[in-house]
Amino acid sequence: MAEEPARGGFFARLRSGLQRSTAKLTEGLTGLFTKRKLDDAALEELEEALITADLGVAAAQRIVQNFRRSRFGKEVTDIEVKEALAEEIAAILTPVAQPLAIHPGKRPHVVLVVGVNGTGKTTTIAKLGQQYGEQCKKVAFVAGDTFRAAAVEQLQIWGGRTGALVHAPAKQGADAAGLAFDALKAAQADGTEILLVDTAGRLHNKGALMEELRKVIRVMQRVDPTAPHSVLLVLDATTGQNATQQCKVFSELVNVTGLVVTKLDGSAKGGIVVALAQEFGLPVHAVGVGEKAADLRPFDARDFARSLLGLQ
Repeated sequence: MAEEPARGGFFARLRSGLQRSTAKLTEGLTGLFTKRKLDDAALEELEEALITADLGVAAAQRIVQNFRRSRFGKEVTDIEVKEALAEEIAAILTPVAQPLAIHPGKRPHVVLVVGVNGTGKTTTIAKLGQQYGEQCKKVAFVAGDTFRAAAVEQLQIWGGRTGALVHAPAKQGADAAGLAFDALKAAQADGTEILLVDTAGRLHNKGALMEELRKVIRVMQRVDPTAPHSVLLVLDATTGQNATQQCKVFSELVNVTGLVVTKLDGSAKGGIVVALAQEFGLPVHAVGVGEKAADLRPFDARDFARSLLGLQ
């Protein structure tokens, strides 16, 4: 993934994008802690505010337990609580804040991108492709969501913009596994460094989706037994707790190695990132706060935690 541009620029976009999530979280705290003792009643209200803000029950309980140990019975102010919350949230997020590692020994490094349709899978592939292209890496796309003409067309447009070769199906509904097989063989032959593979995300028929994804993996492994080298699950922050269920389902379907969380800009449910980190512990490689390629950036635990609380 590309190097971070001016830190202040993306931090400002992240903080701005999370404004609705910040409002949802902090409105539950405003007036709750104004020179008030952190007693049992206050801690119960704090836990409720955290759960309401989509941080999840487990993360909320962990944070409140830590507050009980370190601050119980003390008078606290609103800003002190926000600063302390940011520290607690950062502590949950830090272990999962890991950039997507591309192994130079794998040529190509195959990235299988999975997720429900509408989460931003295809757009994420396009953004990653542009970022890797800007690093002078040879990138190719596989338009593996063969039933969605719009997804295929979107990758072809981005391929034209970025110079990435696009392996597209000959016809709508073509076999995704066969396409992935041919694309991987071609990528090995032409020196492609990163092969980004789009997939279907039709969860209404879980059995069929499971078989399709497993077939794609099985067939690619005939070409390279170690493929795919990364399996990215793309989750839409605006779906809130539904993202947790999607993470469970796709972890059952395939060996998910990391997450990308999109559409944080304008979402009131940004706290879901904390819930995901606490429950699954999967690396969060990147977050998206806008439409441009530069708006998908490596995940920074401290920046995210402070942005979520509306802190500088």
